[in-house]
Parts: sequence; C-alpha cells; structure tokens
Amino acid sequence: MPRVLIADEVSEIAVQAFAERGIEVSVQPGLTPGALADIIDDYEGLVVRSSTKVTAELVERAARLKVVGRAGTGVDNVDMDAATKRGIVVMNTPHGNSVTAAEHTIAMMCALARRIPQADRSTRKGSWERGRFMGVELRDKTLGVVGCGTIGAIVATLAQGLRMRVIAFDPYLAPERAASLGVTLATMDELLREADVITLHVPLTDETRGIIDADALAKTRPGVRIVNCARGGLVVERDLKSAIESGHVAGAALDVFEEEPARENALFTLDEVIATPHLGASTVEAQENVALQIAQQMAQYLLTDTVVNAVNAPSVSPEEMAKLGPYLTLAEQIGSFAGQIADGRIRGVTVAYEGQASALDSRLLTAAALQGLLAPRLDNINIVNAPFIARERGIAVREVKSATTADYQTLMRVEVLSQDEPQGVAGTLIGRGGRRIVEVEGIEVEAELGPHMLYFTNEDRPGLIGAVATILGEAGINIATFNLGRREPGGDAIGLIGVDSVVPDDVVDKLRARAAVIDLKRLNF
Repeated sequence: MPRVLIADEVSEIAVQAFAERGIEVSVQPGLTPGALADIIDDYEGLVVRSSTKVTAELVERAARLKVVGRAGTGVDNVDMDAATKRGIVVMNTPHGNSVTAAEHTIAMMCALARRIPQADRSTRKGSWERGRFMGVELRDKTLGVVGCGTIGAIVATLAQGLRMRVIAFDPYLAPERAASLGVTLATMDELLREADVITLHVPLTDETRGIIDADALAKTRPGVRIVNCARGGLVVERDLKSAIESGHVAGAALDVFEEEPARENALFTLDEVIATPHLGASTVEAQENVALQIAQQMAQYLLTDTVVNAVNAPSVSPEEMAKLGPYLTLAEQIGSFAGQIADGRIRGVTVAYEGQASALDSRLLTAAALQGLLAPRLDNINIVNAPFIARERGIAVREVKSATTADYQTLMRVEVLSQDEPQGVAGTLIGRGGRRIVEVEGIEVEAELGPHMLYFTNEDRPGLIGAVATILGEAGINIATFNLGRREPGGDAIGLIGVDSVVPDDVVDKLRARAAVIDLKRLNF
C-alpha cells in the first residue's frame, strides 16, 4: 500500500482518514530540509502546510513521490514547475478554510477601524486614553475586494452585513456572479481611487506580486486602510511603511508577510499597523476540515487515480470521473497508437471530440492522449506532466469539438503532425466500456487493441494476408485478431494484427521484406 509522510502540523483526523483507507502514515513535523530529503524517497505522498518547502532539490530526490497535498490554499511553498515536470500532482484544499479566512479578514478590518489592539495595550498599562483611540465606522464605507473567489466572495457578503458598499477587481469574475454577490465590478485603478478599505484575496503569482506598491498606494484616497490576510508579497512592505509614515494611509492589518516567520519587520515599529502570525486558517474547525479534505483527496488519487483540487493538473469530481473513465483509456490508447506510428519529431497534435464526446470536460482526456502520445518516446510520462512536457518540447496542442459525427455516436481522434503528412487515429466506445479503433490514417478499420500488435501499410494485392499469417505461424506466433482496411480496391491498405506474444526482430524483418508491405511497426499497449 502507498505510504504518506505528514511533514507539518495537521489535525490527527488526517492520520485517521488515511489509516481507514489502508494507507500507512508517518508523522514527522519540523524536519530540516536535509533530513526531509534523506527520507522522501520512501513515500508516495507528502502532506504539508506552509512551513515545509517543496523545492526542486527535494523533488529531484523524491523518485517515488506521486502527490503533494497542501492542507490549505496557498501553494507558493511548492516548486510547481519541478513537481509538474516530474509528474507529481500538487493538491490543495481551496474551500476547507474559506470561512475561517474570511472571518479573520473581517475581524482584522474591524480591529483596524476601531484601533482595538492599540487600545488594549494602552489599557493594560493602566492608561485610560479614550480620546487617543478615536475610530471610524465601517457602515456606508466602500470596501475594495481584490480577488473575488471563494474567500473574497465570503468577505464581500459579510461586509454587506455591515452595510458596506463592496466593489471588486477580479478579471475572472463574471458579471452575473458579481450581481448575485451584490458587488460592483471595477478596474484596479477604480478600486484604488474609490475604496476606503482595500482587502486582498488573490494568490501570489508573477502578476500579483507587489500589486500594492508605491504606484498603487499613490492612487488611493487619503486615509485608506489596507488589509492583507492572503499571501505575503502582495504588498510591498517598504512602500506601505512610507505611505503610513506620510499619513496618506491610515493603517494596515496584516496576517502575512514577505518573509515568514516575521520575527522582525520594519512595519512592527508603526502603531498604525496590526499584525497577526498567519492566523487566517487557524480555527479548530478549519484545521479539521483541511486535514480531512487533503487526506481524502490524496487517498483517492493514490488508490484510484482520481484527481481532485489539483493545482497543476485537471481536476474532476468522482461523478465526472465515472463518465470519463472509459474515455480516458480510449484517449491514452489512440494517443499511444498515433505516437507509435508517427515518424520523426512531433511538431503538433490535434485532439478532436465528436458527438457525445464533445460535451465532456476534455482537459483530462487531452492530457491522457498526450500521455499516450509521448510515453513511447520519453520516460516517466504521466497525465500530470504530459501537457508540460509537450509545451517544453514545442509541440503545439489543439482541441477541436463537434457535436455531430458521421458514423458514430461518440468519437475521439488524435492527429499528429510530424513530417509532411498528418497521421491520425480515431476511436469510439461500444457496449459497456468497450473500445475500438475505427480509423487509421484516413482508412476505416475496426479493431480492438491488445498488448502486442503489428501495424502495417501495404499495397492491396492478393496473397498478402496468407503470406503474413504463414510467416507468423512458422515462427510460433499465435494470431489473436486480424483486421484490415483499404481506401479502394487495389489502392492503399492497412492491417492491424493482435498477437499473443512479442514478435522477434527476425520475424519483423521477414514481414517487412514482403513485396507488397510498405511499412510495418510493432505496437504495444
């Protein structure tokens, strides 16, 4: 059974969830990078929170690792390119701590508006400074939400309960969704100009790093307040410090920092700043939720290959997987067929979905087709890294969908551009999960694929079938299936033979030597 290492502090419920599914778990939080690298090769799964760094060096040592599970949302502590290239699924739990993170944001905003931490410190010292800690109401103020995904949407809803006007910048938020949330869509510049309070709820990416910098702060209205409970690095801390010291920014509430643990930070010297130690997900309920969720997701992948909430691979629900299952095998097989018959460097591939297949979520299916296509040529290819490797090698990937198909209710086609002429393979489903190849290089043929196959192109001449069967029989190779197709009588033809064992090189040479045989290849599935 698979083994999983839990490298950060998570709820005991995760251990129980793994054990119930027969997965062995080792709990070792606080390992040094060197100690973790020394043992990582013993595990198929790794559970982390934000402390453990999954670096490219660690990934290189993790030959058996199949999945990294982040018990939480942000995955900036994982080298995504390195994991993807090695075919390691990286999962997170995007909804397990959403309510907790949103509530912490609202709490920080309220504390910032009423200067509660500062008043608390003063009162504990024996002072009674009612006039010093004058606050502001949030009612009728404008809240600018940068990133209105799951957490941002909850924050928007809670803020409306405080009778705040909410505007949002999110290029991926549909107008219909914004309307249903009761928020007004705005550009980033509009949000900066109009918001009394700005709260951040985006991941840390190249596009979002430093999104609140000196230029952005200069566009805000005087007295604006900044809240960041998302990711450190979204706010340029030195620029925020200058804006607070100048009086332009009234204050900031920060749960995350550019460097964590943030034991020293220039912002800590400012009385206008409220700081908490990355507590956004720190409630009992949230920790139990994310621990259980990540354990269930990882176990499902390790035991059934079902991908849920993956950051670097297409994710599907168990219900969707039930529909996609037969197609996944078909996609991989026709991709493999196309890859094995293609000559030369592959420059492009088109994956077409026709009939019923056109209505499916094709992301995982295209990845499976690419896996099949590349596996005969490259080592360690799987459904996770196949799209990445294709891009890295300059292979242009295109999807085409059509709700209609000429002869079949459902059809998948993989067409490879390698040399001058595209080479295509099409397949369909029959009965209860049965699969058939129905077209190769534009020639109709109906064939079931087996572990060992011979594929040949030939001139349509009498006697060839008997000659091929005789050569195989004399070599003791038993024929399981024999399928033929041709464009027209006497024209180009193809043959697809299923055999019970690998055909030796000398027998392949004899078959290729037949006068009518144009080309012959061994195929393995």
